[in-house]
Amino acid sequence: MKTYKYPSTLTIAGFDGSGGAGIQADIKTFSALGCYATSVLTALPVQNTTGVKNIFPIPYQAVSEQMDSIFEDIFPDAVKIGMVHTPELVETIVNGLKKYPKTPLVFDPVMVATSGHKLIENQTIKTIIQKLFPLADVITPNMDEASVLAEMEVETLDDMKKAGEKIMNLGCKSVLIKGGHLKTEKITSLYFSEDGNIHSYEFEKFNTNNTHGSGCTLSSAIAAYLAKGENLMNAVKLGQEFAHDAIDHGKDVTTGKGNGPLNHFFNPQKLIKNELE
Repeated sequence: MKTYKYPSTLTIAGFDGSGGAGIQADIKTFSALGCYATSVLTALPVQNTTGVKNIFPIPYQAVSEQMDSIFEDIFPDAVKIGMVHTPELVETIVNGLKKYPKTPLVFDPVMVATSGHKLIENQTIKTIIQKLFPLADVITPNMDEASVLAEMEVETLDDMKKAGEKIMNLGCKSVLIKGGHLKTEKITSLYFSEDGNIHSYEFEKFNTNNTHGSGCTLSSAIAAYLAKGENLMNAVKLGQEFAHDAIDHGKDVTTGKGNGPLNHFFNPQKLIKNELE
């Protein structure tokens, strides 16, 4: 009789009742790429595709105990962390991670809303840089988030290069800056690897409103590929390709008031099982 074993992936992130972002997007991504998804809930936002209406916090003790419960039973092969909105939550997550053997970690520093408004305070950003950056194998800011981290305007590809170098000097192992907001015919992202090199990726730009949760999906896809044994460079490349294809295959589900979600299950044939003899 054949037996199978899933690579295990953990998302530590907030809720999205509209299903397009947060832990919902992470779980869909993990599942679409053949991984077993576990989750730790950090916050309960009230939101839909038009934006966040309110945020109800989860007690820090509950976050800590959720982490222990997962790590003690279903130890993850990779971890993805989404928005952490208070210094105390950063401390809780970091202290929880330090109790267990190191596992690949992808951090999506959600800091700026689509409207351009900052979602977290400066003290939280400082704590993230000091405590969480050193643990992450890769962080995945978009241009607005890179602007906050590098403390400079990021509007062009040259700005992205300068910002990436500044962010690397903050203590990151590697950084992927997403260039979806570039005013160019193609989407260009830049990956600053641990060896000091800069790698450029180009993708077709689509005329679509179905982009809700694209950042969550990308960071989760990278984590999924790491869990499946890919090295970081390949995981970054494959994760971007998955997110790009999921946007390309997006379908309308909204009434036109907001940004619709990606289609995470555009290619069920990519579901992969690790077969054990």
